[in-house]
Amino acid sequence: QVQLVESGGGLVQAGGSLRLSCAASVRTFSSYAMGWFRQAPGKEREFVAAISWSGGNTYYADSVKGRFTISRDNAKNTVYLQMNSLKPEDTAVYYCAAVDYGLGSTRGDEYDYWGQGTQVTVSS
Repeated sequence: QVQLVESGGGLVQAGGSLRLSCAASVRTFSSYAMGWFRQAPGKEREFVAAISWSGGNTYYADSVKGRFTISRDNAKNTVYLQMNSLKPEDTAVYYCAAVDYGLGSTRGDEYDYWGQGTQVTVSS
């Protein structure tokens, strides 16, 4: 069983930055591909970014490409999402997810474990 705990959300003005963290309680974190997803009120969950087990492959939604960066520290069992140039439309609950194989996926149904989420609110 893998437990994921997100942190780092909050309220920020448009143009600002936040860094989200997702800590995983698993001995073999380095074998897991990780992803970030978000869900805004009244909308479906959407893919944000993903990273392979080694960190060598990363994927981004077009809406965040060039503004967000996903990274991981396998020694700390943690994946990060650096969010710059935030926009009001980035407001959502952000979730991290894990799957024990693969290079990472844009599809939420391919992940086995999910965190509880952290709220990000961007004011205009």
